Amino acid sequence: MTSLQADCANCFGLCCVALPFTASADFAVNKDAGTPCTHLRADFGCGIHSRLRASGFQGCTVYDCFGAGQQVSQVTYGGTDWRRAPETAQQMFRVFPVVRHLHELLWYVNEALRLDAAREVHDALRRQRETIEQLTGLDADALLKLDVAAHRQDVNVLLLRTSELVRAGSGRKNKDRRGADLMGARLRGADLRGASLRGAYLIAADLSGADLRQADLIGADLRDADLSGADLTGSIFLTQPQVNAARGDGATRLPEGLTRPAHWS
Repeated sequence: MTSLQADCANCFGLCCVALPFTASADFAVNKDAGTPCTHLRADFGCGIHSRLRASGFQGCTVYDCFGAGQQVSQVTYGGTDWRRAPETAQQMFRVFPVVRHLHELLWYVNEALRLDAAREVHDALRRQRETIEQLTGLDADALLKLDVAAHRQDVNVLLLRTSELVRAGSGRKNKDRRGADLMGARLRGADLRGASLRGAYLIAADLSGADLRQADLIGADLRDADLSGADLTGSIFLTQPQVNAARGDGATRLPEGLTRPAHWS
């Protein structure tokens, strides 16, 4: 089964090269896509990894490739890096985000398969998982020809149904806040059990003490959201990057499989 956990030791620093940076609260400098970060070492490690946040690279501490880095480095390109084979560099940097999208889809499919309430769509989810895993093994040229958006749409239909089934079990009248602009919203102690917050903008929202059990958080923007004391156990489709982008404390309760970031108080 495809590994969906980043293994930087077996990656050619692809996120540090392939992706662009824009000088902001997340990145200290501008960097074009395909240009190596100045902090990328000869061994593809990060020269400021232990002090990324202090150095103005908070965005790097939030990003997760879902294992796409090592897949592209070791499988697609057979362990030959872009420095030794510079003719592959630009192609490799374009392939990386494609595989990253596929791996993210796999993560969501696996999350849905973990949920007993969604048993009625498990067979269809398994078929999607098999298809996507096969796609990740394609060669570089084939990967670049993929219509990833079409595969994402096929998966999204199943994820939406999964969300409906899980949230129906909350025993609450489900709140539909899909895509809602809740930036800076005062939601301290809010009862959001079973709510759909898919794609909601929760940047800098006060969710301290909020009840988010069985809430659908797929794609929700939680940058600088205050999750202190919030209960997210049983919430669905919450990823580690979303957690890393938020603020929390020792009283924040997370779903199984996610870890409390080191920068939380």
